[in-house]
Amino acid sequence: MVWGPQAWIAGQEDSTNSEPKRQERTSGVRTRRELRVTEDSGGHPDRQEATTVAIAGRQWYLDGCLTYPGTRAEGLLMNVRMVNAVFEDRGRPDFDASANTSRFVARIPDYVAHGIRAFTICLQGGFPGYEGAVNSAFDPNGSLREDYLSRVKSVIDACDRARAAIILGCYYQRQAAILKDESALRAGVVNVVRWITGESFGNVMLDITNEYGHDGFTHPMLVSPKGQVELIRLAKESAPDLPVSTSRQGHKGLHSAVCEASDFVLVHFNRVPVEEIPELIAPLKTYGKPIMCNEDRKVGREGARAAEVCVANNCSWGLMAREVNQYHPPFRFDGHSDDPEVYSKLRELTTAPKEPRRFDATNLPRN
Repeated sequence: MVWGPQAWIAGQEDSTNSEPKRQERTSGVRTRRELRVTEDSGGHPDRQEATTVAIAGRQWYLDGCLTYPGTRAEGLLMNVRMVNAVFEDRGRPDFDASANTSRFVARIPDYVAHGIRAFTICLQGGFPGYEGAVNSAFDPNGSLREDYLSRVKSVIDACDRARAAIILGCYYQRQAAILKDESALRAGVVNVVRWITGESFGNVMLDITNEYGHDGFTHPMLVSPKGQVELIRLAKESAPDLPVSTSRQGHKGLHSAVCEASDFVLVHFNRVPVEEIPELIAPLKTYGKPIMCNEDRKVGREGARAAEVCVANNCSWGLMAREVNQYHPPFRFDGHSDDPEVYSKLRELTTAPKEPRRFDATNLPRN
């Protein structure tokens, strides 16, 4: 596999048409599909129809096209947290992990039809509503488990077909202790990046740690900003064009070293009142990178308000419908019916206004 230059292009903010149809790309924004060729392909991309995600300045591009052109959410990436779409619990043989993933995959087109362009999944899942679950794609030494990866791959491929991106998380606070030490954490990041590149996934971004600094982590590397910067750089060394970040709870504040090392700024707004969101976003704009919330537990009217406020402040927003598909398996994946009010707002924010119908007086009957 031959790799080209980075797909992250600082400072460029051209616009063009985009989804849901494949449109002509913006000049100068190269997709990762174009930057990757196989040795025996004669120079042709090895995944010619693959969806690709890239960053130019503060804006998101899918297949080289600016997201949501002509809408209030232009250049953003509205998303939803679906970490338990690939859930398993090795202590619960009654839970059918493959069937769970298949139910989610079947609903991806409906989420996309209502404005979603990225889904967060995680190689260690999320809190399932009870303690003690054993849910990890990693072995103690940082190697990856094939059966878990097969479910993740099915989701990535389904999003590829739907022209959507994946925010792939590595470490989660209730599962990271499975890895035996910090050498295993480093190996885990390298193995994940090698898997992404080896599969030629162009629609994947990496989230190193879910809420770094959380007191549920036992490894200092997953708590300290210095450790996060090291893991981000390690991922970038392995795949320079892969968009990489790490997330933190918004009410705790983000560290400048982490924001500077990241390709995009990733924040959670669970505990942040809607009225306080703008003041938390404002200082993050100084980094000149896309700002994304990929976890907010507000639902219904409050969730719709949060989405609208984020868009107004040039920040992508992500729903976590925790009572629907985060907590208490079996998880439900009902498309926009997960939260009709939120998805109605997302569709409104990501749909270009129709041009007013012009009145033509030339054909009026004459007296």
